[in-house]
Amino acid sequence: MKWTDTLRIAEDLVDSHPDIDPSTIRFTQLRQLVLDLPEFDDVPERCGEKILEAIQQAWIDEQE
Repeated sequence: MKWTDTLRIAEDLVDSHPDIDPSTIRFTQLRQLVLDLPEFDDVPERCGEKILEAIQQAWIDEQE
């Protein structure tokens, strides 16, 4: 899984962290949660604010 796989990342975050409200998470926390996903395999430096925003929004959408 790469940073651009925002929907797949969001689905995994919903499954692995059902107790977290994605609308209140800080980007530093979100970045670490993504890096900790077992199937995630990308360079941490490729992540930017826009990617984290997209992941956060997809996570919010998946929870609804």
